[in-house]
Amino acid sequence: MSHERRLLSTALLFSLALSPLAGHAFETRAREALVIDDDTGMVLFSKDADVPMPPASMSKLMTLYVLFEAIRDGRVSKDTEFLVSPHAQSMVGSRMFVEAGTRVRVEDLIQGIIVQSGNDACVVVAEGLAGTEATFARQMTKRAQELGLKQSHFVNASGLPADGQVMSAHDLVLLAQHIIADFPEEYKYFQETEFTWNGIHQPNRNPLLKLGLGVDGLKTGHTAEAGFGLVGSAVQNGQRILFMMGGLGSEAERASETRAVVQWAFGAFDTVRFFTGGETVAEADVWLGAAPRVPIVAPKDIQMLVPREDRSGMTSRIVYRGPLEAPIAAGQPVAKLLVDVPGKDQVTFDLVAGADVPRGGLLTRLQAAAELTRARAASYLPGH
Repeated sequence: MSHERRLLSTALLFSLALSPLAGHAFETRAREALVIDDDTGMVLFSKDADVPMPPASMSKLMTLYVLFEAIRDGRVSKDTEFLVSPHAQSMVGSRMFVEAGTRVRVEDLIQGIIVQSGNDACVVVAEGLAGTEATFARQMTKRAQELGLKQSHFVNASGLPADGQVMSAHDLVLLAQHIIADFPEEYKYFQETEFTWNGIHQPNRNPLLKLGLGVDGLKTGHTAEAGFGLVGSAVQNGQRILFMMGGLGSEAERASETRAVVQWAFGAFDTVRFFTGGETVAEADVWLGAAPRVPIVAPKDIQMLVPREDRSGMTSRIVYRGPLEAPIAAGQPVAKLLVDVPGKDQVTFDLVAGADVPRGGLLTRLQAAAELTRARAASYLPGH
């Protein structure tokens, strides 16, 4: 049997206090752009987000993802030293200024790529992991496709201009989401505002890190063909957005447009919290269990961004098929919270069992059999 429990958004939902601001459309000079709510994947704004374009240094995020996987899998450590080749030292554009014939620790290379956007550091990593940059680029492409980055193809590790080096805004935001979720320990490097290597001090190129907007990473990019771009993450009041803006005309325009989109996202949308992690939201009957009912709980804080002007029209309900059959393990998904916002796709959150319910003994099974027999007999009575 399917069960539903409807929630009154005005009574059971909680939002953070934000100054009144009517919801409105966002306009940008960016050639391509995408903004999403990280918790739900809901698209807050999109402009040519699936069109392949040259990603410039933003493609370094894929180089980093492959490196982070190698660290996680134990193939290298942060103290592993990679040899710098003449090819790596010869890289043009933004550099870490590594020197051929020396060895550089992986952790320093991570900072050289994230903070200094070192094209030379990317080549050192590529050669250290795959032997050649071309082989590494093929590995990047293969892994990107496995992650669902459908518009991504790489021919180098740095993002320097090259035919066939393409990504989309959607791919970059999805990759950022993967990095934050899969490598939380490594993500801390994206918050560093400066790094010194070989006696050369360089600031992080991300213009939003010090503005008090909650921006905590990721990566800028620029070439003549790509324009100025940024894929970023911002967190306010526990709610994260991910965004990408590209094809802008200058550093100043990149800074102003990305700042504006963060302010818009947190200004035109309310953070709506449905339940806190561990909160019991309902109880479900259990079939053949040692206990007759099991609590249904939120596995983590369940919240999302909702356009302020649409909040009054939002509806939500809890659904599950019951009774739930034992055995049931605590943490096992058993129900869903469905949220409908006008003009948006339905959003689904998993809800889980709040306790173990082992299968009942012989007496439980006999009682269940008797109840089933009575129910079937009653169905044959007149009026049923």
